[in-house]
Parts: sequence; C-alpha cells; structure tokens
Amino acid sequence: MWSLTESLVELLWDADGEIVSMTVRLLSFIFWDKAMLIPSPIALQLVEALLPLFDHDNSHVQLLSILLFQTLVSLPLEKEEKALKTHVRQSLLPLFFHCHDENQHVAQVSQETLLCVAEFLKRRDLQKLVKNKKLWKFTECLLADDRSRAAEHLRRALQYLDSPQQSLREEAIRFIGMAGQHLRGKKEELQLICEGE
Repeated sequence: MWSLTESLVELLWDADGEIVSMTVRLLSFIFWDKAMLIPSPIALQLVEALLPLFDHDNSHVQLLSILLFQTLVSLPLEKEEKALKTHVRQSLLPLFFHCHDENQHVAQVSQETLLCVAEFLKRRDLQKLVKNKKLWKFTECLLADDRSRAAEHLRRALQYLDSPQQSLREEAIRFIGMAGQHLRGKKEELQLICEGE
C-alpha cells in the first residue's frame, strides 16, 4: 500500500493538471481513514509535494491539495513529527494568503486548514486569531513570534505579487510592508532578497 502511495506522490510533480488532479483525488481516498498510521517518510514527501499545489492554476487542484494537506496534518504520525513540523510551518503563509482567495471554497478550506496547522504546531496564539477570524492580526503575530524568519516569509510572499487575483496581491503588499519593518536595519538580508527575485 505504501509503495503505491510513494509512486502517487511522485506523480504530484507532474506538470499535467489532469494527472495531478486525479492523483490528489486518489491520495485523498487513501488517507480518508484517519485511524491509519502514516510512515513519516511518506508524510514528509507528501507535505513537500502538496505545498506548491496550493498555488496551482486549477482551483480544483488547489482545493483538493489543501483538503488533503488538512487531512494529513490531522492524522497520527509514526515518528519524526519534528521533521514534519518544519515542512508544515512553511504552509502558514500560503494558507494565510489563500484565506483571501476569490474562490470562496478555496478561502474557506484554507482557513480551516490554517486552523489545523496552528493546532498541529501547538500555536494557540495563531489558533485564537483564526477561530476569531482576526486574520489581519495573524501576520503580525507570525512575524513577531520569530523575527529570524521574517526574510524567509518575505521571500515567500513575493510570488503573490504576480498573482492574477487582486485580493492575493493586496495581502502580499500588506505582508511585505510588515515584514520589511521587521527587517529594518538588516540591509544585507533585504539586498539578497531583492537580488534573488
């Protein structure tokens, strides 16, 4: 069963939207049984493969990917939860942006998944903000918690400036402004980010 799952995870890197859509759908059925214990290497591979799909051109692929990610985060893990946390932490910002998605289904599922991720990471402060629908404070809290990751978050936010959705571009601009304030005085880091993008 798990070797089949590993093969399916590899298909998620395929450029063909139809193949990716069918693969995500099939993986969703496999992980539907929430009592199942997932081997950590597969969970890590799957989380890594799903993250880029949050920004897929096809909203159906986006929706299925975010739902599968939510299911995965709520399943018990075999071991190495710490390694998974590193990857799951990378989902915070994309999920936040997609809470403002023009597709209401994607926005709602992103918010629900953001709550699951905050619970998985044991971030009660973020959970409270998501539950109370105070998303405008979410990014402040995210940046204030770990100033050392401000440059990393800013780098991730830059891609949303090119989004076809105005709501995502607006949120990216707000976030970049906030992240820039946290990087004030760190000229080298800002220069590297500007040169890299």
